[in-house]
Amino acid sequence: MFILIILLAVVLLLSGFEMFLVLGLPALATKEVFYGSIPDPAVVQKIFGGIDHTTLLAIPFFIFAAHLMGSGQIAKSLTGLVRALIGHTRGGMGHTVIGGSMAFGSVSGSAPATVAAMGKMVYPEMRKSGFSQKFSLGLLVASAETALLIPPSITFIIYGWMTGTSIARLFAGGLAVGVFLGLAFALMVIIEARRKGIEPGQRSTWGERLQAIRAAAWALGMPGIILGGIYSGLITPTEAAAVSVVYAIIVEMVIYRNFSFRDLFRITEQSAITTSVIFILLAMGGLISFFVTLAQVPTQISDFLAAIDAGPITFLLVVNVCFLIAGMFIDPNSALLILVPPLYPVATALGIDPVHFGMIVTLNISLGMITPPFGLDIFVASSTLGKPVLDIIKGVWPFVAVNIIVLLIVTYVPEISTFIPKLIFG
Repeated sequence: MFILIILLAVVLLLSGFEMFLVLGLPALATKEVFYGSIPDPAVVQKIFGGIDHTTLLAIPFFIFAAHLMGSGQIAKSLTGLVRALIGHTRGGMGHTVIGGSMAFGSVSGSAPATVAAMGKMVYPEMRKSGFSQKFSLGLLVASAETALLIPPSITFIIYGWMTGTSIARLFAGGLAVGVFLGLAFALMVIIEARRKGIEPGQRSTWGERLQAIRAAAWALGMPGIILGGIYSGLITPTEAAAVSVVYAIIVEMVIYRNFSFRDLFRITEQSAITTSVIFILLAMGGLISFFVTLAQVPTQISDFLAAIDAGPITFLLVVNVCFLIAGMFIDPNSALLILVPPLYPVATALGIDPVHFGMIVTLNISLGMITPPFGLDIFVASSTLGKPVLDIIKGVWPFVAVNIIVLLIVTYVPEISTFIPKLIFG
C-alpha cells in the first residue's frame, strides 16, 4: 500500500499537480482500493483533524510576526546591531549576513521570510565589501537555514505536533545546532575572505555600538519575550507567538511609526495567504499519515531493519538519504509530513532521542530549502534580488556540501542536540 502512495505521488508530482493534491489524492485512492469500508465522514474528520491542534496556533502568529518585522524596522535594527558588533572582522559583511539571519530567525522562525527580509539589505553591501556574486548569493540563501533551527522554529512546531515531542526541548536543542551551523558558515566566510584578500573593516567605536544597541532595544525585546517566556515556563510557545504579534504591531506602528493601517491590512493579507498554504498541506498530511499508520508501515520498516540486522547508525543514514532526495523535489513541509510518520516510530524503537531525531529532520529540511532543483529559498532569493535562479544555484553548492558535513556530525554526535535541553530541563 505504501508503494502505491509513493508511486501515485511521484506521478502527480511529475505531472505538475499542486502539492496538496500530490499529498491528498494518493491517500484518497488508497482509501478506495484498500479501505473502502471506511466511511467518507471519517476521512473528512481525518483531514480536519490534521489541523485541529492547539499547538498549530503558533504557526499563523509567527508567520504574521515575521511579515511585520520583515516589512518594518525590527529586521533592519537587528542587522545594524550585528554589523556594529562584528562587522569589523575579516569578511565582516559575511559574518553580518550570518548573524543577521540568526537574529531575524530568532524572532520569525521562517527561512523564506529571512531570505526576503535580509536580501535587499545585505546583498549590495557584501558585493561592495569584495565578495563575489556567487559567494554572496550562496551565503545569503544558506544563512537563512539557521532560522529553522534558532528558536522559534515553525518546523519544530510542526514536528513537535506530529510526534508529541516537547516544543520547548526542541527549541533548546535547536539553539545549539543552529549556532553550530552558523559557525560552519562563518568558517567558510573567513576562508573566502582570505582567498579574496578582503581586509578587516573599520571597528565601530563604543559610541556607535551603544547607539546601535539603543536603536535595536525594542527589536531585542522580541526574542527576550519569546525565549525568556518559554524557558521560564511563564508562557507556552503558542502564547509566545501571539504575544510576538502584538509586540511587533506596537513597536512598528506606535514606536517606529513605519506602518499605517493600510499597510497593516496588506501585511495581514499576505500572512493569511502563507498560513493557508501551510495549513492545507498539514490537513492533507494528516490524512496520508493516517493511512500510513493504518497500513503498519512503521512496523514493516522495523521488521526489515531487524531482518538485515541494521542498527541506529544505518537507520539514520537511510533517514538522511531519504530526506535529501525528497528535499530535492518537494517542498520541506511536504517532506516532513510524508516521511516523519513512518520513520519516527522506528527511531524511538531504536532508542534514538526524539529531540535528537528532530534536529536531524530539521537539518535535512533546512538542506532541502537550498538544494536544487526545487529549493524554496533559491526561488525566494531570485524573486527578492532579481537574480537568475542558475546564478544562485552556482553559489549554493559549496554551502550544500558544508551543510551535509554538519548534518553527519549532528547525526552521529547526539550530544550536540541534547546537552542544552538536558541542562535546562534535566
